[in-house]
Amino acid sequence: QVRLVESGGGLVQAGGSLRLSCAASGRTFSGYDMAWFRQAPGKEREFVAAISVSGGYTSYADSVKGRFTISRDYAKNTVDLQMNSLKPEDTAVYYCAAGTLHGHTFTPTYWGKGTPVTVSS
Repeated sequence: QVRLVESGGGLVQAGGSLRLSCAASGRTFSGYDMAWFRQAPGKEREFVAAISVSGGYTSYADSVKGRFTISRDYAKNTVDLQMNSLKPEDTAVYYCAAGTLHGHTFTPTYWGKGTPVTVSS
């Protein structure tokens, strides 16, 4: 019931910034908590950030706290991830997900296909 399409990935220098967007289709978007995950080459997919249905609660992985900001725009049906002070270790394919946030645990129901981010040193 929810189709997610990520965009905004690309190549950026260390210390730079990038803004990812996740476009959602259908009216069910507003009924889900949303999140961003990432997967680096040879590693498991890991949690990055999540935001509640209302947008009033957010959760971040320790590795990105203070550098990344997740937000949602109900008028445009999008969820964004603003990434600042990027590091080479941030290099990964970033995935958007719709699901349920329980405190610090996010359970995904739908996934996007991902957008690659490469941070050069």
